Amino acid sequence: MPDTGHCLPNHPSQKTFRELFLSLFFVSGFCSVLYELVWLRLAMAKFGVTTAMVSIVLSVFMAGLGLGSWASGAWLDRRGDRLPFPALRLYAVIELLIGISGIAVPYELGWGRGILEGLQLSSSPAYYSASGLWVACTLIPWCGLMGATIPIGMRAIRQTLPRESGRSFSSLYTANVAGAVVGTVLPPLLVELLGFRGTLWVGAACNCAIATTAVVLSRSSNSPQESTVGNAEPSAKPIPNAASGSAILILLFLSGLTSMGMELVWVRQFTPYLGTVVYAFASILCVYLAATFTGSRLYRRWSSRQVGDSVGTTAESPVLWTLLALAALFPLVTSNPGIHWSKGLRLVLGVAPFTGLLGFLTPMLVDRRSAGDPGKAGSAYAVNVVGCILGPLLAGFLLLPYLSERWSLIVLSLPWLIFGPRALRPRPGVTRFASGAAYVLVPLAGVLIFSSKGYDERYPQRQVLRDSTATVIATGEDMNKQLLVNGYGMTSLTPITKMMAHLPLAFLDRAPQNALDICFGMGTTFRSLLSWKIHVTAVELVPSVPQMFSYFHSDGAELLLSPLGHVVIDDGRRYLERTTQQYDLITIDPPPPVEAAGSSMLYSEEFYAAARKRLRPGGILAQWLPEGDNQDFAAVARALRNSFPYVRVFGSVDGWGFHFLASDRPLPQLTANDLQRKLPADAAADLTEWDPPPGGSPAVLLAFDTVLDNEIPIEKLIAASPTTPALRDDRPINEYYALRRWQRSSGRHQ
Repeated sequence: MPDTGHCLPNHPSQKTFRELFLSLFFVSGFCSVLYELVWLRLAMAKFGVTTAMVSIVLSVFMAGLGLGSWASGAWLDRRGDRLPFPALRLYAVIELLIGISGIAVPYELGWGRGILEGLQLSSSPAYYSASGLWVACTLIPWCGLMGATIPIGMRAIRQTLPRESGRSFSSLYTANVAGAVVGTVLPPLLVELLGFRGTLWVGAACNCAIATTAVVLSRSSNSPQESTVGNAEPSAKPIPNAASGSAILILLFLSGLTSMGMELVWVRQFTPYLGTVVYAFASILCVYLAATFTGSRLYRRWSSRQVGDSVGTTAESPVLWTLLALAALFPLVTSNPGIHWSKGLRLVLGVAPFTGLLGFLTPMLVDRRSAGDPGKAGSAYAVNVVGCILGPLLAGFLLLPYLSERWSLIVLSLPWLIFGPRALRPRPGVTRFASGAAYVLVPLAGVLIFSSKGYDERYPQRQVLRDSTATVIATGEDMNKQLLVNGYGMTSLTPITKMMAHLPLAFLDRAPQNALDICFGMGTTFRSLLSWKIHVTAVELVPSVPQMFSYFHSDGAELLLSPLGHVVIDDGRRYLERTTQQYDLITIDPPPPVEAAGSSMLYSEEFYAAARKRLRPGGILAQWLPEGDNQDFAAVARALRNSFPYVRVFGSVDGWGFHFLASDRPLPQLTANDLQRKLPADAAADLTEWDPPPGGSPAVLLAFDTVLDNEIPIEKLIAASPTTPALRDDRPINEYYALRRWQRSSGRHQ
């Protein structure tokens, strides 16, 4: 029976079919963000927690989406009306394959790590080239399938609901973005309950459900090809509005470039207020996508009022483009430290207006470019994705390392500040209101640009360095100095950081030869280790941090030139897995807070296994754990006990946090006098450097006495939360805590 392009007798109602089909794209959008977030973390665990690796994964993910969109659209164009089966069935197969990716990718990343370990690449460029190639080969095919879903979905709408084909991209885009919003909220809760792999299984199950539903819909629709789509009412031919032809592609490219570039800038701008936890980053993404969804919905309503139910034939108001230019600068105001707003209000008012307007304009541009043609939609969307790939690279490697966050945002806003005043050109459809708005844009933009202040300007005395990883601020005087990374306080001058060196070295049963210090910070632990006159290697993720050493310690520049000291810019875990050097001591001070995103990879069983391989027999691993809840303490304690046969735990000299000492040999029962006698003279002077006179031996004894008196059996920490499992890469208990804290809070209020 030939397809007439209309509903067949056994087809569900058009409204029911449309709602079911859009719900599939809602779930698909949820799954895509779930996979993106989890795959990123898995890749970081396998190949390193570095900005380069994050950029590689995100760029590869977006490249796969763009390639899939372009390739599927081009293939559909070549096939024309000659599809031998309903597009819904092809869509079902693709979703099923995407579900398989959720199970396959962790294994593929693991194989890549094994291969790279076998190659023993020691140079970072060679390593990142090889790891980037593996990540690309792993993710691009799967992400390509994700990118193919919208052009194929458009063909399915054209086969079953031809009257709606003119705006099919925007309808699928809106549903997809709505699902992506949920994808920023639900996966962190799933990770807390199920771990990363369990969360991927949930995504795979959702993809299988999508595939099954699509097959059922395809059987009921029974529309193998759009042989008589022409019987339906033709889509209205779009007229030139904001742009037409190649100009639309330029605008789509710029929207992807600026929005994704700005997202990287927003992370730095709002970190001082939101913190460094995974929920802070999820909040930015959630506001971004929620505003995009709202803008897309408004576009759908606006366009449905046009002729028929097709592509709009009425120009959008030029005021929208003027507002877009102005909204791009709103974060300059909401991130101003002189304005005392709640962190939620800062984020929403700063991000939502710009992304909401792009949510309106982006699907509008694709609808006008494609007029329901899947091939044109696929190529247009691919151009947008190319911008999304280049935006973070532009912001992360060309703007932020050399400009402040404020000026980086201004540079990214320039295309819209140029395009925004287009209403100044007299032509049909430009009202006096639109012209007036365009005239007002320039002075308003000037006010926003020149009246705004960056976070660093709240510190009158400061040194600021910028690189592709972070903005680093050193501020304060005497003992009140601070180190801030992206506006968040990392450490201060405290005897705790000295004890991270002296306590474990004094517990060694031999004279130490060398030590590894993971996380440089102010350099205090590195400096204290050098006072033992041993070879010390410090590993720091942020290149600018060691350059601040002299700000906090007057002899910093001299110590950096010492033949005994060596500073490596790398991910600490990646360095451990790459090096063949053996150490007497490995001391770790992960960035605060204990919930910081990515910090679990310096507390996990897998990390401790790598560290144990790099310790000489009888060597000591010293793990610093600042304040946390009972689950955090129990998870880290279990991980250490599972990794080392001997572990002792001591409270700090300042009364907060814990020193964990772990070894493959028993740690001796030493007194404060025993520990003091093991300290060389320079090390003893370093330990008491900040004590009031007379200092000396009594101060050393007091410091060691305080720590030894605060020893806590590791079983006590575990017993505080006996059901909490050991912290592993797959179960980052310290980072994902929302449900348990909500549960605890609910219990207190009952």
